[in-house]
Amino acid sequence: MSRAQKAKPAVRAEMSGVERLGLRVSSMINSPRAQDRCSAVIHRLDTDRDAEWIEVMERLSETDGVSMIFQDDGGVLLEWEALSDEDRVIEVGEVESIEESAPF
Repeated sequence: MSRAQKAKPAVRAEMSGVERLGLRVSSMINSPRAQDRCSAVIHRLDTDRDAEWIEVMERLSETDGVSMIFQDDGGVLLEWEALSDEDRVIEVGEVESIEESAPF
């Protein structure tokens, strides 16, 4: 048998429509331009089904600090405030141990 005949086909998990839309929205929000402006316009594609679109928009509406402005063309303008240094998440590797002297 040849090597091609022995190889097993790769199992590929299909992404749901909500996951696919969420990934697209996430990439728009995380783009350098959107992060610089603290806003992103999300456009609905013809392939986005109603249920998927509604679910992702509901999830976004539940996010603290994000305002949504629905536009006439069907798009949604997302706006948020930039995080201050105090609000940023510190990675565990960045935290230095704090040593306190004993109270006695």
